[in-house]
Amino acid sequence: MSVRLIVRTFSELCITVGALIILFVVYVLFWTGVKAAGATEGQIDDLQNQWAHGAVTAPAPQAPAEPPKPEPPKPTAPAAAPKAYRDGKPFAMLYIPRFGKDWEWPVLENTEVKTLQKGLGHYRGTAAAGATGNFAVAGHRRTYGDPFKDFPKLRPGDAVIVTDGTTWFTYRIDKKPYRTVPSDVGVIDPVPRKSGFDGPGRYLTLTTCEPEWGSSHRLIAWAHLDATQPVTDGKPAAFHS
Repeated sequence: MSVRLIVRTFSELCITVGALIILFVVYVLFWTGVKAAGATEGQIDDLQNQWAHGAVTAPAPQAPAEPPKPEPPKPTAPAAAPKAYRDGKPFAMLYIPRFGKDWEWPVLENTEVKTLQKGLGHYRGTAAAGATGNFAVAGHRRTYGDPFKDFPKLRPGDAVIVTDGTTWFTYRIDKKPYRTVPSDVGVIDPVPRKSGFDGPGRYLTLTTCEPEWGSSHRLIAWAHLDATQPVTDGKPAAFHS
């Protein structure tokens, strides 16, 4: 085999590999976002149709207007998600003003791969939105719309707002994101371990991948329920804080 043929063959291989890499990057950075946008809009439309016809996914629990005070610790077990939370279906909308005024994502029941391609996922077995326990939600850091791309920007006091169509639930972040490993499932316990919460309350946990383009670790953000109000009263002031 001549040197010229070897060089030409190697060059062709490099071009082919380069083209495949470019196609993969386009798929990851662009096409998954396009797919997610379409899927997410579909979930939002589904929710709006449900709410327009009075289909409420879960009763709105009563909550204090101020952060809950710890109660005496007692044995607790994860409460099953309400039956009205249909597997793989949307039941709430979640907003984080820190991430921008247009940031809004549907929350679906379960955290399976196909579910997280359509929006955020609610961990099965964790509390309902606004209920006593830990309302735990997962989302992609990158790909499929990059919902939690700016996760490290979360700071104490930031609002995380959830609505089930009848009630606004405003949670407040308690500390900067915490880095841990995927096997650390205690972060979504009813009283999440290492959160600093020392008794039962109404909590929210957000989880995403770490590093930004990897999944060897997880970033966790914990929040407590700060306020509730009916949707008929308009949007909470937290949208502008």
